[in-house]
Amino acid sequence: MTISHAPAGYRVTGRVEESGDTVTLTLEPAGAALPGPRPGQFAMLYAFGVGEIPISVSGPAAQPTLIHTIRGVGAVSRALCAAAPGHLIGVRGPYGTSWDETDAGGQDLLLVAGGIGLAPLRPALLSVLADRDRYRRVTVLIGARSPSELLYTAELDRWRDQDVRVEVTVDKADAGWHGDVGVVTQLIPRTELDPGQTIALVCGPEVMMRLTAQSLLAAGLTAERIRVSLERNMQCGVAECGHCQLGPLLLCRDGPVVSYRVAAPLLAVREL
Repeated sequence: MTISHAPAGYRVTGRVEESGDTVTLTLEPAGAALPGPRPGQFAMLYAFGVGEIPISVSGPAAQPTLIHTIRGVGAVSRALCAAAPGHLIGVRGPYGTSWDETDAGGQDLLLVAGGIGLAPLRPALLSVLADRDRYRRVTVLIGARSPSELLYTAELDRWRDQDVRVEVTVDKADAGWHGDVGVVTQLIPRTELDPGQTIALVCGPEVMMRLTAQSLLAAGLTAERIRVSLERNMQCGVAECGHCQLGPLLLCRDGPVVSYRVAAPLLAVREL
């Protein structure tokens, strides 16, 4: 697979406001398409005249059409969130490692998402749903700060209709919320787990991933059966600038998805 290290032009063809600060963009190639990404990989998105940032793919894998869910937290991400249909965006990639969710064929698959961490997990779930009979139980546990910040709310019931157990909790409820309140790790003890036959994919804030992994280890999963997606300051995407170094890893090359056996000793070091 040939990976482009120069931005290719992609045109915004769809824009969905997920919440007050989060947008999902659909991008179509304006010229030659880049290789289709695998679930868990990311692309470098370039807002012309502003800058470039890494954004995980949040749509179906191996497609020329790219889907990215972006939270506006800085100058570049806000410029991308403001892009309207017809707007041209530069794209490099895809880069990084994947969830390798197909390893769970014949087994149970557990996805645990915190906040916008559901976006990088969504391609893995879509891949599983495209071949649902290959997997035993599929469970998705979702945590968000508030009901208004939940992603893909229109899809949750569709996932349930495809024999996926979906549980949602929020840190702070509003008047219309009747579901669980609290952190996502509280959902794990009441989840039916077969530790020797479960692959867990975890994505969210670092502290959430660490606590989730600890809960899964306590439930009997081995660290090799837990995969997390790590985030650092990725600037080049090609393992040359060193900004995304985490111990011995360069996350744009060796990550973002790694097993918890690899991640655990690194996440245990403060400010590493």
